[in-house]
Amino acid sequence: MYGETQSHSAAISVEDYAPLVKRIAHHMMARMPACVQVEDLIQAGMIGLLEAAQKYDASRGASFETYAGIRIRGAIVDEMRRGDWAPRSVHRNARRVADAIKAVESRSGRDAGDQEVAAELGVGLEEYYSIVQDAASSRLFSYEETAAENDGRSQADAVSMPFVGPLEGLQRESLKRALAQAISQLPERERLVLALYYDEELNLKEIGQIIGVSESRVSQIHSQAALRLRARLTEWGAGD
Repeated sequence: MYGETQSHSAAISVEDYAPLVKRIAHHMMARMPACVQVEDLIQAGMIGLLEAAQKYDASRGASFETYAGIRIRGAIVDEMRRGDWAPRSVHRNARRVADAIKAVESRSGRDAGDQEVAAELGVGLEEYYSIVQDAASSRLFSYEETAAENDGRSQADAVSMPFVGPLEGLQRESLKRALAQAISQLPERERLVLALYYDEELNLKEIGQIIGVSESRVSQIHSQAALRLRARLTEWGAGD
C-alpha cells in the first residue's frame, strides 16, 4: 500500500512500521476527547512516517524507529493543532489554573495543593477538578505537545538538518534544561504519572492500577502536571 521509500543508502519499508504508527496513535488517543477518532490519528501518523522515511539519514546515528517515532508524534500533534476543537472557555480556564498555581507557589515557596489552587480561583474542589479534567483534553496545555515541540521535534531536526544556528541551538538546549528541571521539581505523584505515561508508555487505566486511583483521577493528575509546568515555564511561553 505504502510501498518502499529509498532514503540515502538504506531502503526502508514503510509497511513494516505501520504497527508503530498504530501503537503511538492508540497511546496518544488516551488523552484525546471522545470526538476524536483513532483512525484520524493513525492517518496523521502515517504521514509522519512517510516524511520520516524520506528524510531519514542513517549516517547521523539515530535508529529509524527512534527518528520515525518523533516524526509520527509530531505529525499527530500538528493535526490536532490544525483541528483545534477546544472551546475558548477551556483555554481561558486552563490559563486561570496555571496563573493560580503560579500565584500560590510564589507566595508559599512550595508546591501548590489542590485545595489552595481551588481557593485561589474562588471555586470549590469539585469545580476545580472539573476545570482540570476539561483542560486534560486541551491540546494547548498538553505536555505531549510541549515535549514534541520543545524536545522531540528538535531531536528529529538534529538528525535531518545539517546545521542549526548557534542562537537557535542555545535556546533549544536552554529550554530543554529548563523543562527537565521543572519536571524534576514536580510533586512525586505527578512525576510518576508523567514517567509511566511517556517513558513506560502505559495507558491511563494501567497507571491508575499502579498508583491506586481511578483512570479519571490519573487524567486529572496528568493535566495538573502540564498546567504546573506551564506556570513554571511562563518565561518561555510554554503554553502560548
